[in-house]
Amino acid sequence: MGDVFPKVKVAAVHAASPFLDREAGVDKTCLLIAEAAREGAQLIVFPETFIPGYPVWIWTHTPATGSPYFFRLVANSITVPSEATHRIGDAARAAGAYVVVGISERDGGTLYNTLLYFDDAGEIVGKHRKLVPTCVERSVWGRGDGSGLRLVDTPFGKLGGLICWEHSMDLARYALASQGEQIHVAAWPAGSAVSHDPSSGVFDDLTEAAARHHAASNQCFVINVQSCVDAATIRDLGFEGKPEMVREGGGWSAIIAPTGQILAGPHRDTETILYAELDLAMIAQFKYVSDSIGHYARPDVLQLVVNFEPQEVMVSQGPVAKNSPVGA
Repeated sequence: MGDVFPKVKVAAVHAASPFLDREAGVDKTCLLIAEAAREGAQLIVFPETFIPGYPVWIWTHTPATGSPYFFRLVANSITVPSEATHRIGDAARAAGAYVVVGISERDGGTLYNTLLYFDDAGEIVGKHRKLVPTCVERSVWGRGDGSGLRLVDTPFGKLGGLICWEHSMDLARYALASQGEQIHVAAWPAGSAVSHDPSSGVFDDLTEAAARHHAASNQCFVINVQSCVDAATIRDLGFEGKPEMVREGGGWSAIIAPTGQILAGPHRDTETILYAELDLAMIAQFKYVSDSIGHYARPDVLQLVVNFEPQEVMVSQGPVAKNSPVGA
């Protein structure tokens, strides 16, 4: 069938973040990109806020006791572009691979939970900010907008992604499907390791259900990738010997076919990289059953409206004063 249905080898990185340490996080990201590239991966995916790590303390500390960690999160978050993004881009270019990495992004005085997309030349080609931070995440991150719902075109297919509980936002998922998403990045934290989180006991089950359903309902491949928690992070949080608060390990990572079947994984607890070859002909085969944006759609009954425009806090109207920075 030639290039109509390409194949691509992908990698899902299941690893622990160097906690609140941007430089160490970038170092580890670059090393893992190189490792996955040696195995032939053309698309390499990292978990939610892999750099500088997920803010576990929001589930375990009060606002007062958590504030020093928040200051460290601010100091170690990534501005886009920056030296940190240049280094990740260099690693992607050296690997000849597309890379998607979760970061805590700093833009002005606000942080965002962001997926950053690099192409195989090392250029930033996409950015998605989590639309609604979940529950107590709202104490550290702002909200994204529809500009991050646009897909990234790659030589091997249309690439999109969502972060954690955005997978419960069916309209956001369908916004990706309606653009012809073929490969989906599902980025999550190690929710099952944060024992004090009331959802920790069901987190892996919910993750699996969400990822497999998105694959089947949108007829796309899903690279579901979570992090794990290491001993150093637990020590930093002051929870050594308190697994009822935070335990080592965690995470549920897998690579899933459009049929909902698992191609690689699932993997939990220990660091690894999962690999799978995606044959995009499987999408065409399964769309015979259901094409959610084609023969199985009913736009005369149900239709989605999406605002893809970035939302600005200031819009200039009228004449601009001389020497005003607005006109610069």
